[in-house]
Amino acid sequence: MARTRRPVVTRWFTDDTVPEEEFRLLGTRCTACASVFFPREDDRCRNPGCSGDGELAEVPLSPRGRVWSYTDGRYRPPAPYVSDPDAPWEPYTLVAVELAAEAMVVLGQAAPGVRPADLAVGTEVEVVPGVLNEDDLHTWTTWNWRPVARDEREERS
Repeated sequence: MARTRRPVVTRWFTDDTVPEEEFRLLGTRCTACASVFFPREDDRCRNPGCSGDGELAEVPLSPRGRVWSYTDGRYRPPAPYVSDPDAPWEPYTLVAVELAAEAMVVLGQAAPGVRPADLAVGTEVEVVPGVLNEDDLHTWTTWNWRPVARDEREERS
């Protein structure tokens, strides 16, 4: 039997069947005040200074940003993260990424194999699809942050 892929939270990122370079977090933008929200907002604008007359439109967020802060997680995270209590615990890296165009900071796990020693404040990172947990029937998907390869950074300079 084939394993089904399920996002941990629906409509927070593009379907993980898109090519990796097209993978994006999804937010919403208020058409009245241009504020962008992530996680998405579907009921009303969260900006207290907004008239509230606008619509909330889904927008893909920037695929790249800069590390604003980072740390290692040395504890089992709470729900919705799933972990087998009998499996040995593996620390993970958390990254807060500043998305300049959206004027926000988004938190997420680093891609597998990325350690705190691989990061520094200001490091350019990109969002990529990730796997949060798997069992015999399901793969729960999420997003991860991965440092942009040096040769890609040099091409953009």
